[in-house]
Amino acid sequence: MENKTGMIEEITGAFGPSGFEEDVIKSIMKYMDGFTMQTDYMNNLYIPHPGNTGRKPIIQLDAHLDEVGFMVHSVNPNGTLNFVPLGGWVPSNIPAHEVYIRNREGRLIPGITASTPPHFMSQKEREAPLDITAMTIDIGATDKEEAKEIFSVAPGDPIAPKVSAHYNEETDIFTGKAFDNRMGCIAIMETLKALKDTELPVDVVGAFASQEEVGMRGAQVTAQTVTPDFAIVFEGSPADDLYFSKELVQGALKKGTQIRLMDASYISHRRFADYARNLAELMNIKYQCTVRRAGSTNAGKISLTGKAVPCLVLGIPSRFIHTHYNHCALEDLQSTVNLACEVLKNFSEDRLRHPDFDYI
Repeated sequence: MENKTGMIEEITGAFGPSGFEEDVIKSIMKYMDGFTMQTDYMNNLYIPHPGNTGRKPIIQLDAHLDEVGFMVHSVNPNGTLNFVPLGGWVPSNIPAHEVYIRNREGRLIPGITASTPPHFMSQKEREAPLDITAMTIDIGATDKEEAKEIFSVAPGDPIAPKVSAHYNEETDIFTGKAFDNRMGCIAIMETLKALKDTELPVDVVGAFASQEEVGMRGAQVTAQTVTPDFAIVFEGSPADDLYFSKELVQGALKKGTQIRLMDASYISHRRFADYARNLAELMNIKYQCTVRRAGSTNAGKISLTGKAVPCLVLGIPSRFIHTHYNHCALEDLQSTVNLACEVLKNFSEDRLRHPDFDYI
């Protein structure tokens, strides 16, 4: 993956909070020469495998395009901006960071999520819990008129973290933003490119979904459009290696792709998960399994499509997701791509069927 760091930097760095994924789509399309690409009115992107025949089972490769961000709610008389969250934020992670606001002219306006200096806070205020509705963003305007006339910001303008990405060759750690879920998007891209000239036992469609962070909305549309028989869902999954003992960690950096067995939205199709685990062991691909107490992926929507869609959820463990800054190991991204390729090349629907039941 080392020679692909420029692509990863561009795609993870693209501006794209929920509902405003256009720049992410453009960045992905730039690196998918030779593939047919289509979008829909919801900012979902579809890239089919060039060898599809229309006569084989369909496997949807899913990842979501959007990142957690904000939207301008209103402009205050002093020129600061009130905002609402797009996606799940912990309030204490928001203040004192740089952001971009994209105005209706398409300009990216830099701003800072305001943080009151201790000089102007009482002891009670310092100890009080943070409230997003009381937070503001400062773009350097001195009043409301300046904010509107010079910066052209207005209610409804989207906001995303402003972060520079970089790769450390010595540690294989990539640092940047929006790894949830641009790393999943890159996994789809690399899987499709690796198999571009391979005849597969299945038809494959890469479906990059919008608006996952606000309720998995895009995946509901992509699944209805693709009508898959099975799906592989890629995620930038939360790494837990800083919070638990080594014996209990289920999402460590450099330990391989993460096979998710359960979260708040989905209980995995056990035969699909076992098939992937057996392949990983056979092909010496690093993997780790996780049972999540909370969180969700697009599998929660895709699995409910039609007569049910068995899903395999593969994650790239990423530290500090749903904040401005993330870390992940590129070897885990490669392990994810490797396992997805093996699943697709060796896929047989019979392996997923329970021998004691008849299937419609």
